[in-house]
Amino acid sequence: MNNVQHDLFPPSRFQPKFLCAIWQTMNNPRMIRFPLLALAGAMAMPVLAQTTPTPPPAVTPTLSGQIQPTPPAIVTPPPTPIPPLSPEQEAWANDWLKRGAAEGLMARQKTTGPLAGPELVSALVDRAKALSTGRVDTADFLNIWALRPARFDPTPGLARAVTDNKLQQWANGLTPPWSGYDTLRKALVKYEGIRDQGGWPVLTATSAPDVIRKRIGMEDPTVTPDEPIVDVIQRAQRRYGLEPTGQLGTRTLAELNVGVNERIAAIMANMERWRWMPRQLPADRVQVNIAAAVLTVFNGDRPTSSMRAVTGSPDNATPMLASNIHSIVVNPPWNVPMSIANRELFPKGRAALARQGYKIVKTPEGGERIVQPAGPTSALGRLKFDFDNPFAVYLHDTPSRGKFSSYDRLASHGCIRLEKPVALAEEMVAPDPNLNGQIQALIDQGKTQRVSLPRQVAVYLLYWTAFANNSGTVSFRADPYGWDKLLAEKIEASSRRADPSAVATSAPSKKIASKD
Repeated sequence: MNNVQHDLFPPSRFQPKFLCAIWQTMNNPRMIRFPLLALAGAMAMPVLAQTTPTPPPAVTPTLSGQIQPTPPAIVTPPPTPIPPLSPEQEAWANDWLKRGAAEGLMARQKTTGPLAGPELVSALVDRAKALSTGRVDTADFLNIWALRPARFDPTPGLARAVTDNKLQQWANGLTPPWSGYDTLRKALVKYEGIRDQGGWPVLTATSAPDVIRKRIGMEDPTVTPDEPIVDVIQRAQRRYGLEPTGQLGTRTLAELNVGVNERIAAIMANMERWRWMPRQLPADRVQVNIAAAVLTVFNGDRPTSSMRAVTGSPDNATPMLASNIHSIVVNPPWNVPMSIANRELFPKGRAALARQGYKIVKTPEGGERIVQPAGPTSALGRLKFDFDNPFAVYLHDTPSRGKFSSYDRLASHGCIRLEKPVALAEEMVAPDPNLNGQIQALIDQGKTQRVSLPRQVAVYLLYWTAFANNSGTVSFRADPYGWDKLLAEKIEASSRRADPSAVATSAPSKKIASKD
């Protein structure tokens, strides 16, 4: 098998700066940004399933003192001029600008009346960017929000739309084309209607079954008057990612009593993150919902299988990113990140570590690091799925299986543990007749080997705390990293910078849920 290589992981290959653990400081909004090159790599979107890196061109050596040609100057094209809008187009544009709340945009009460001329054009361009790539500049992103929207200049399209008198068609093409966005947009209308009717009642452990049915039925249209109350509660618990006991326990009551404004805020935050997604996705891909701790496999752009996962704890957040899985390490050793070694392992003492099978080895710099050899007790289990990223996170097996039966699965140091790693590996190598069905045989050999995939598989690590099905019923997850609230605050700050005349409202969760 030409694409199976021994991978002994010598010490010289270990780089302490690449840690599986996500440092706690990376979740701090005041954290310094990535270096420019790292950001440039993160913004190279969209990622295609079969794309491989293009090697750099060969450089011809030059003689000392040889005069090199002057590189051509970089010419920035002039901005596209926007033709004057007709009175009818100005009227349409002003009306369209008032409808931002329907797209989940944060509303701002403006002090101005109808716009015209350059002010109107500027507002149209600003709204087009907000709908297409979001309202927060990537310079304001946390480093760990490494899924970045592609650059977008709406002026050429706007100029053509004005010239061809097709402003409505231009506006229709600005929003994300994904059903995940569209179902949330429809759900937003529903939840705003609930809010406008006064919201929902607060439940207690002693609430009558009819009161519980009515409350849950406000979000779940499948509830019927004669349905057993246990079934009604279980369905709600599944929508919240809770254990479906059918009882109104503390956590279930807490989720049912979350205010409607907070649910609207969550819907809007997730619509914003949909705007960061590329406009084209590989038909075959792997997606991880970090907040729900679930991995889904897509084939032909349709979900075909899923499994439970364990994602980063609130103190060790899993990053949002896009990359390509290029290889699988069979029987991987674990080079323990220094942050974990210093915090959790070195304090045990060398003798205890030796009894537990760890090895302490010297680094080229003269220091020490800890390695857990490959084997059934290795923290990485029998398989590790590698993809390039600046955080050194990956998907992997685990010998600790108990967490997969739990409904609280945000417990890793930042990497993603998989419930069914062998099945996922088999699917990825299936196109290669020499590897098809051979993963378990490779594991049984006991050797550390790197298996290059016959074709790279796109992987997306995403943070969805609100997602709707086609009927409009929304599932919610807790905001374990606090990113929904932080995003709302960043949107509000960005909006104030863009329009200092906007009238401020109250708390972020309510500001993001307000209307135009």
